[in-house]
Amino acid sequence: MPEADDALALLTQIFDETGLPGDCLPQYALIRQWLDEMPRESIEHKRREAELLFRRIGITFAVYTEGVSPERLIPFDIIPRVLAPAEWNVLQRGLTQRVKALNAFIYDVYHDREILLAGKIPSALVLQNDGFRPEMQGFEPAQNTYVHIAGIDMVRVGPKDFYVLEDNCRTPSGVSYMLENREAMMRLFPDLYSRHRIAPVSHYPEELRDTLRSVAPVNCEGEPAIVLLTPGANNSAYYEHSFLADEMGIELVEGVDLVVDDNIVYKRTTEGLRRVDVIYRRLDDDYVDPLTFLPDSMLGTPGLFNAYRAGNVTLANAIGAGIADDKAIYPFVPEMIRFYLGEEPILANVPTYRCSEKSDLTYVLEHLHELVVKETKGSGGYGMLVGPHATKAERELFAEKLKSRPHDYIAQPTLALSTCPTFVESGIAPRHVDLRPFVLAGKEIRIVAGGLTRVALRDGSLVVNSSQGGGTKDTWVLESLGHAQSHRG
Repeated sequence: MPEADDALALLTQIFDETGLPGDCLPQYALIRQWLDEMPRESIEHKRREAELLFRRIGITFAVYTEGVSPERLIPFDIIPRVLAPAEWNVLQRGLTQRVKALNAFIYDVYHDREILLAGKIPSALVLQNDGFRPEMQGFEPAQNTYVHIAGIDMVRVGPKDFYVLEDNCRTPSGVSYMLENREAMMRLFPDLYSRHRIAPVSHYPEELRDTLRSVAPVNCEGEPAIVLLTPGANNSAYYEHSFLADEMGIELVEGVDLVVDDNIVYKRTTEGLRRVDVIYRRLDDDYVDPLTFLPDSMLGTPGLFNAYRAGNVTLANAIGAGIADDKAIYPFVPEMIRFYLGEEPILANVPTYRCSEKSDLTYVLEHLHELVVKETKGSGGYGMLVGPHATKAERELFAEKLKSRPHDYIAQPTLALSTCPTFVESGIAPRHVDLRPFVLAGKEIRIVAGGLTRVALRDGSLVVNSSQGGGTKDTWVLESLGHAQSHRG
């Protein structure tokens, strides 16, 4: 149930991150001056230059529902999103706290289930959830870590009000866009970039590799052999898979490139079999091992799960980590933080109605015109209803779905996502944004300052997903609000 009426009211007030209209906030002062001084023709020229750069590099994603030629160039907005040091400090502490609690929760549900016994979360919601993998019960992962790479989706609705919208604990994507966006801004606007002291992001691949190295199996001898397991070139995020493997200096492999012998995983090479210690997997649980999960999967490696259970290889993220990012579990994350860490949540959840609860369902059906309703298993902006933008007929059709399958849905207020200046066809205009920081967890928790800012390019749209017409921005976290003469890239 939602926590308070004042929180709901806050979510409907649009906040522009520049501070305009009114006094421009200090972190945007140089950006505002730059935009005032640059002719529109110059901005348009730079936008076309950025598009050519991204096209040449090959930064694409795929939308397979559109039939022929699914590859798209992800739209990139050349006006950066800027966060002040104090703002990022709050986010960093809150993200660290949240990922610690999520990992503790996953460990608990596959072991003693203390949080369920204490009645803090309904047992059926966990144990009957599609994300729960009974095969993982009693398993002890390296460093007790299940979520090694988390993408935590954040929205902002006020000067100091950040909310967590979603936890991505399975195979979160988008970090390659974060890195390429920064590279593009440094190439296109070196003077503007040099006038700010900006926290770097280019070391993310190194941080990721160090995190994966820290969770190698205890029987690993010497330097761990790490590979990135991809479903293949037809996957929508294949660019990112190949990009990250190249940046980390590790092998990019498919399931057929691996073989399991006596519960040891090896990579096939021209010089024979080479042992593999850590697998950064970018395919879903069901496809990892046809002997344990989907028997007709052609993407995984037979015997891989048994090698994992035997402690001879680490899978990142862990099998079964998805139990923590199901939208039906999301409302309970603040309670996880209190239960496992004994702390109050630093970052709040968006008030959420659980349609599986009779009273919540009644409220949702009566207020469909003002709520966003999401499938608990949905992603990418699909399977949802944005009540204020839907027709009466669409709401009536969705109401029937809710009545027939209430357990499959949650509902939330229509968020007034904060806006940032964005270059669109009509010129510079405010557009709604969210933020996906990437949190790495192993022996320690590491967070590269910033993340992927997604922007809803259509006027009035709140949907930022690239598959739904959204774009991306570079995210600048300032190390100080003073002018910088030199900095790291």
